[in-house]
Amino acid sequence: MPDDPTATASAAPEGAPETASEAAATVLERADALAARTEEPGRLTRRFATPALAQAGDLVLGWMRDAGMTAHRDAIGNVAGRWAPPGLPAGAPTLLLGSHLDTVRDAGRYDGMLGVLVALAVVEGARGRDGGVPFAIEVLGFADEEGVRYGTAYLGSSVVAGTFDRSALDRRDADGIAMADALAAFGGDPAALETARRDPADLLGYVEVHIEQGPVLEAEDLPVGVVTGIAGQTRAEVVFTGAAAHAGTVPMALRRDALAGAAEWIGAVEARGRAVDGLVATVGEATVAPGASNVIPGRVALSLDVRHPDDALRDASVADLRARAEEVAGARGLHAAWTEVQATGAVTCSPGLARALETAVEDTGVRVVRLPSGAGHDAAVMARICEIAMLFVRCAGGVSHNPAEGVTAADVAVAIDVVRGLVDTLARAR
Repeated sequence: MPDDPTATASAAPEGAPETASEAAATVLERADALAARTEEPGRLTRRFATPALAQAGDLVLGWMRDAGMTAHRDAIGNVAGRWAPPGLPAGAPTLLLGSHLDTVRDAGRYDGMLGVLVALAVVEGARGRDGGVPFAIEVLGFADEEGVRYGTAYLGSSVVAGTFDRSALDRRDADGIAMADALAAFGGDPAALETARRDPADLLGYVEVHIEQGPVLEAEDLPVGVVTGIAGQTRAEVVFTGAAAHAGTVPMALRRDALAGAAEWIGAVEARGRAVDGLVATVGEATVAPGASNVIPGRVALSLDVRHPDDALRDASVADLRARAEEVAGARGLHAAWTEVQATGAVTCSPGLARALETAVEDTGVRVVRLPSGAGHDAAVMARICEIAMLFVRCAGGVSHNPAEGVTAADVAVAIDVVRGLVDTLARAR
């Protein structure tokens, strides 16, 4: 995973943009450049520890260095750049800004990347303010938030927060590659992950800019909104095992069809999601074996994703769905195996930092709207070690995890102005 400064030269602008509008134009150009770094021709897919992620990181490292930042990759592959005003005294705190650089399959170009690029624009605008900011600013581009390759979200931020579960290094992707081996091939260091952990005593807070991934801001005709909290999430793998047999010779009453049982349970997942206000429950992956048209399925592995802003309600729903899986399996002569892959509790954004963000929104002349996040974000993990706040940016049609993701330069300019204003507010308060 060597840094390649030559790969970034053509993408970096000459000099720092003077206005938020100019900075927003650069953000959108850079988002286009990052979108070209993909594993799959014709669509954007950039998973953890892949050459495409390394190429995207090279671009960001180059832009960071052009902005006068010291920049590096850490042991998990996060990209990090640090800027400190001249004369900053030893022991001064650090404000963290950023988001993630990995994507889902067939992704849009703003989920994650927008937060990294807006943060970079803010640092570029802060250059030349000798002594005006009494803290350092670091921009983080996390190596894995989506969890596509290994089913474990927040790998990058969990290493920074010191919450990484080392047993995840044994997990294997669809090609059978262990995470530890993939990370080593990527240029990371599985044995040195603890070196990337940040000391909470050094941190002023973490602020993440992200597309809303929903329709509220568009309905309110507002460019940005302040996030109040992030829903908790449980991910699990559920495997139904029956007996593979000939599709033409086994009577229906004597079958142990794993797929039929899985289908019944998927219906129960949807029903639970509809029955509990605020709950969302999703089966997004299914692997059927043997996978032949004339063979009764003998094994089906499913993913489960359950989210709710109330952890107690989420936990109760997960327990109910686990019991329902066992009930369905028992009635059909199947075996149901349940493995919890990951659980992240709901997080409330820090009142003080969120209020400072609201002040910055008000100072731009935009009406403040507060809204929760049903999607997970690195901020939920960073809340383990510091105060957090999030700013949502309006996205076209509320669409995300889709090539149709869209933002306007005008809205991005507002977001840049807001985060610049936040830096000023925090500077005045110290």
